[in-house]
Amino acid sequence: MGRNYEEAVRYLLTLGKELASPRQARVQKFDLQNSLLLARELGDPQSKFPSAHIAGTNGKGSTAAMLEALLRQAGVKTGLYTSPHLERINERIALDGVPVSDADFAASFATLRALVERLLAAGELAAHPTYFECLTAMAFEIFARTGVECAVLEVGMGGRLDATNIVVPEVSVITPIDFDHEDYLGHSIEAIAAEKAAIIKPGVPVVTAAARPEAHEVIERRAAELAAPLTDIDRDFRLENERDSDGCYRALAVHVESGEQFALAPALAGRYQLRNAVAALAAARILARRGFPITREAVERGVASVRWPGRIERMGNNPALYLDGTHNPAGARELVAFWQAHFAHRRIFLVYGAMRDKAVDEIAGLLFPHAYRVLFTQPRQSRAISADVLARMTEHHAPSSEVVPDPQAALARAVALAGAHDVVFVTGSLYLAGDLRQSAQELSRRSTPRRPV
Repeated sequence: MGRNYEEAVRYLLTLGKELASPRQARVQKFDLQNSLLLARELGDPQSKFPSAHIAGTNGKGSTAAMLEALLRQAGVKTGLYTSPHLERINERIALDGVPVSDADFAASFATLRALVERLLAAGELAAHPTYFECLTAMAFEIFARTGVECAVLEVGMGGRLDATNIVVPEVSVITPIDFDHEDYLGHSIEAIAAEKAAIIKPGVPVVTAAARPEAHEVIERRAAELAAPLTDIDRDFRLENERDSDGCYRALAVHVESGEQFALAPALAGRYQLRNAVAALAAARILARRGFPITREAVERGVASVRWPGRIERMGNNPALYLDGTHNPAGARELVAFWQAHFAHRRIFLVYGAMRDKAVDEIAGLLFPHAYRVLFTQPRQSRAISADVLARMTEHHAPSSEVVPDPQAALARAVALAGAHDVVFVTGSLYLAGDLRQSAQELSRRSTPRRPV
């Protein structure tokens, strides 16, 4: 089975040369036909379990993780489908908080591959389904086969044409919306919001955490058109007694109309995680009204227990070492706020690598002025910008910089340069965080207290 698993991963990765440029996007056919056909031939597995469907620019993965965790705390058998993965592809499909086994992954892939080959031979598929279409179909098949009682599904990109958008969920959630993937989703907040709001289904309750007025207006209009009851976390909840403990924020979330109170203490760093926690809470209240056994205690325990690697994840001390997947301007602004709140008087050594389809100059303009030194590197992905090119594009934003193309060498160099009271941050891409997670763990195990320099 081990060999079958490795073959499955290799095969999927050949499909996963995810579009490297907008020019490729224009010639690629995007619609839901492949997903609908695969689902039909698999017996429509997506209709055999209840689900929560989550879209947005930032925070959708963290919100999904919190919602899954609180459902599990309530005794519900859960599935969780997210992207991208950090270290192993199995992370994208989890059962009760544990990535699906190699054996289950390989078995699902074998079923799907045989189906795809038959459909291609019969001419029912014009082209091979994409990497994400295959993984989504596999997630649906695994969740149905294993008897999941509720699956939390994160949209990959956009919403309207995303492979996950063939579900009719119990609740839809739209997290904050900002600029990202503009060449695919549109060059205005209204256009991007319309793509995200397309996950709203007729009559299905929807939660929004979109604070930007132009995005909120699009979501509100779409919900009204489809008679989908709308919960707005900014209108329907207020936060009281907010406080910060070592980068993790706590607050009392009060439902405005009912007066219900929930003590939210996300284990994830960053003030923005409180918004994600409230979005998960709002979705949980809707699921509870729809028959799921979710209590206040389950909500609070779930939010407090969740772990979501690669999002302001502290990996070590002396120097403090963090991994983060900030890859768009909105995320960069949140990261700067975190730095200003916690490291305003400490030197930051920034290990930075990015993908070619990202707004790297804008992100660099936000992040680099706060860094003492920037080390340019490159994730091990075909879509990555080379470290040399990245430096030429953005080094004018950095007080000082150097180019270290190998990610492990760049991290080791940053840690060697930093003093015990300094901070090392790896960011720019979740793929870079994934590349360096094991190295960061090894460095943190070997670290010893040193005198500040």
